[in-house]
Amino acid sequence: MAKTNEEMGMEIFGFFTEVSIITQLSISLFERQLPEGLTVSQFGVLNWFHRVGDEATPGRLAAAFQVTPGAMTNTLKRLEAKGLIKVEPDASSGRRKRVTITPEGRDMRQRAIESAAPLLAEFVQAFSPGAIAGQTRELAKIREYLDEYRYRES
Repeated sequence: MAKTNEEMGMEIFGFFTEVSIITQLSISLFERQLPEGLTVSQFGVLNWFHRVGDEATPGRLAAAFQVTPGAMTNTLKRLEAKGLIKVEPDASSGRRKRVTITPEGRDMRQRAIESAAPLLAEFVQAFSPGAIAGQTRELAKIREYLDEYRYRES
């Protein structure tokens, strides 16, 4: 028997509820493992540079993280004060700034990942890497869809 729209809606709502709870729990666990003084938001910026590229504008980073320019500026100032990024004027534009990750920022990102190794090792004992890999592929498809969707809404 086919499911009703309401039943499908409740399943989808349940899915996003689980994702949200997993996000909250995993961020809390991860942040407790991070090197002293590094927040999840700051780690996210360092990790973005690893995943996406070595250089960005503050506006591009704010859009990528879906935060206000002011919130991103605050995060960038804290990272810059720690020597993990550089914020410099863009040579091609008098108003824009250019953000780059420093070697210290790359090292900090690596240390942050290594600090979570015991937590990840325990996780691997509880969940098969093969099963996680399959779910990761499906979650990536959902993320890509939602990422594209947000631009349709603007």
